[in-house]
Amino acid sequence: MRARWPVALATLAALWAAGACGVQRGPGEPDSGLAPSPVKAYDINPLARDKVKDGGTLRWGLTDFPTQWNRNHVDGDSTAVKAVTDALMPRTFRSDERGRLTLDTDYVTNARITATSPRQVITYSINPKAKWSDGRPITWTDFATQWKAMSGRDRDYRVDSTIAYENIQSVARGASDREVVVTLAQPFNEWQSLFTPLYPSTTDATAAAFNADWINRIPVTAGPFRVERLDVKGRTVTLTRNPAWWGNRAKLDTIEFRTVRPDQMVHAFTKGDVDVFEVGPSPDDYARVREAWDAVVRQAAGTQYRQLTLNGESPVLADARVREAVAAALDRRGLMQVDLKGLGWPTVTLDNHFLMNSQYGYHANAGELGGYDPKRAGRLLDQAGWKLSGKTRVKNGKPLTLRFVVPDGIVMSGVEADVARQMLERVGIRVDVRKVSFDDFFGKHLIPGDFDITAFAYPSTPFPVSSAFDIYADGESGGRGDDIEWYSNLGRSGSKQIDEAMYRAGSTLDPDKVPGLLNEADRLVWKKVNVLPLYQCPQGVAVRSALTNIGANGFFDLRYEDIGYAS
Repeated sequence: MRARWPVALATLAALWAAGACGVQRGPGEPDSGLAPSPVKAYDINPLARDKVKDGGTLRWGLTDFPTQWNRNHVDGDSTAVKAVTDALMPRTFRSDERGRLTLDTDYVTNARITATSPRQVITYSINPKAKWSDGRPITWTDFATQWKAMSGRDRDYRVDSTIAYENIQSVARGASDREVVVTLAQPFNEWQSLFTPLYPSTTDATAAAFNADWINRIPVTAGPFRVERLDVKGRTVTLTRNPAWWGNRAKLDTIEFRTVRPDQMVHAFTKGDVDVFEVGPSPDDYARVREAWDAVVRQAAGTQYRQLTLNGESPVLADARVREAVAAALDRRGLMQVDLKGLGWPTVTLDNHFLMNSQYGYHANAGELGGYDPKRAGRLLDQAGWKLSGKTRVKNGKPLTLRFVVPDGIVMSGVEADVARQMLERVGIRVDVRKVSFDDFFGKHLIPGDFDITAFAYPSTPFPVSSAFDIYADGESGGRGDDIEWYSNLGRSGSKQIDEAMYRAGSTLDPDKVPGLLNEADRLVWKKVNVLPLYQCPQGVAVRSALTNIGANGFFDLRYEDIGYAS
């Protein structure tokens, strides 16, 4: 697998906003005119710093204890690593709950496009107070070294992704060591995704250091907290307030990240061993948590979306009319209600492939293609030559049968597939639900295309083009006759028109045009019916009732220095 923009920019890691710095606006839209989100964008019990107590300990529950703590490493891309390092490592921009970006001035006091011809140039001004925990100032060399590590040029660096970095032509010193001049090879309006998180040049300088220096240790940091202890045997990380921090003083004295088995997490919370953890989509767990002492479940739209992928190279689904018929026969609201029963989440379907319901610029583009219409499904199947014979559609003597592949052991996937099977059988489509090993699900079935239909969750980010480009990009000749390389496009259908539309959306430097161009690309993707979005997954976080500035944060980047207990 490799990334591409326009034959590059996203990776298979995506499986499990623009212009100069500041908040973006839509055409003619004032800052205060943002359309309301149809779902709750975040739920963190926000409170001004002066109303948050000084001191206290927060015990944060994690379900796995990482070995690799370099978030830019392929083995460091996990929610646990992010939860810990967000308190420790520099960033250039941060996102609000709607996915809109602003500078993180603790690290970068200015960042702007300073040239567009002959190349796009971005100039960063580093906060003169910013320094690493080893005493070194944060300078342009940290940016330059991270670019070289993440560019993909040296394959010995086991990077998580080369997204955007491979589009950089050079990173140079500006007027001082605290000024960074970045020149891009091609226009790219999601440049704010670069250098977050930023890791130090001392551990990025060589592939050996990049790959090994962060194994079972966090050697260098630069945040409101510092590492007091990383206990591999006890599977805990203890952070304490950083006295050398130049920004707002952290409210909490200590954050202790504790690893607890998923099936024991609710018990640990009810016992008081954990103060905050993310609750999965389990009504039973929600109920048990709510009964606990001093507990509340904060719930908001998350950063994943549930979807069904239809294999466009499958013999029965190669005809777009059949894919349309499948989509029309599936009641997306009904599937959502089954998936989220008992969670108290509104039935709001997702009608966009690039932007989530809660995200700035969202527009519902599904139209007829996203509507539940079994009669239309029947007409489409008739047109495609699949005629009813008894209860099953038949063509050239063969019944219309779809292989619905799901990972074994994931209860929701099995139930979802069974409900979808019942819906499709009503229009004469047989469904063979095949449960495969979780470890084989992607590698042996989805990536090679050994399925007809499947379901899983994709992540979403404040950078909709670069995070989704490869999911919808057209295939390329693999150099072996008629073989096509689809990379991360598991739906295995695309077009030059979609690629061009996505490229326009990602390369325009006029922020007012970005939402419209994204929605143009989305309407083209809908016509391919390769990914059928269901809903933006809700995020539920159990917390102690007095905790503030933490909870279900969605796209909102938590400010760890503001987390604490209400006074």
